Amino acid sequence: MSRGGNSAGYDRHITIFSPEGRLWQVEYASKAIKQSGFTSVGVRGADCCVVASQKKLPDKMLDASYVTHIFPITQKIGCVMTGILPDARNQVQRARQEAADFKYNNGYDIPVGYLAKRIGDIAQVYTQHAYMRPLGVSMTLVGIDDDGANGVPALFKCDPSGYAVGYQATCTGQKDVEGMNFLEKKFKNLTGPLSYAESVQTAIETLQSVLSTDLKPSEIEVAVVRCDQRDFVRLSDDEIEHHLTAIAERD
Repeated sequence: MSRGGNSAGYDRHITIFSPEGRLWQVEYASKAIKQSGFTSVGVRGADCCVVASQKKLPDKMLDASYVTHIFPITQKIGCVMTGILPDARNQVQRARQEAADFKYNNGYDIPVGYLAKRIGDIAQVYTQHAYMRPLGVSMTLVGIDDDGANGVPALFKCDPSGYAVGYQATCTGQKDVEGMNFLEKKFKNLTGPLSYAESVQTAIETLQSVLSTDLKPSEIEVAVVRCDQRDFVRLSDDEIEHHLTAIAERD
């Protein structure tokens, strides 16, 4: 990414477009997500949504229970954050505030799509003012919307530019291109919606594929939300081990 010629100086200000029509600081924020060293996956099934992420301990003396990229927003909505972790906590806290305010004002839980668009709107404001900077983090939201008798699973992703959109499946972070290629091939060959077990195993398989290694339960974290239970819950190591064994036996 050259700073010479017509682009010189335009990457120093968030509010100034380059002659090519680009906001360099927004692109640098997206680059920070890729350089975080983490990859995360979100998958939407017929009656569930799954998020999965790598789990790394930068120091062996750290308590592993305090190192996470998966956060609950409400009882029924959760997310996986990819990028700079302090920025992630800031955005998660704002999402919790928005969800709480919505329920207080309207008397029912905030829809996942509305929350994603609201977070996207807030992130977009960060690209308009010189005294702000874009957050170097991407939020993948999952939850169950109260549409129909059993609810509808929803998966959305918000990036630093404020772009928020729904997905069937998505991959974010260092190996996002390889992950999206794997998911596209996987979904191209599907004959119907994914079941709960298939959704969890697809998310884990995607991480194993892009990282080119067989993962252990201690190396990943997985969380799910299902139409029949509605709660956003994190899978235990034993449950992750069960799905890893099923993948190995199938292969």
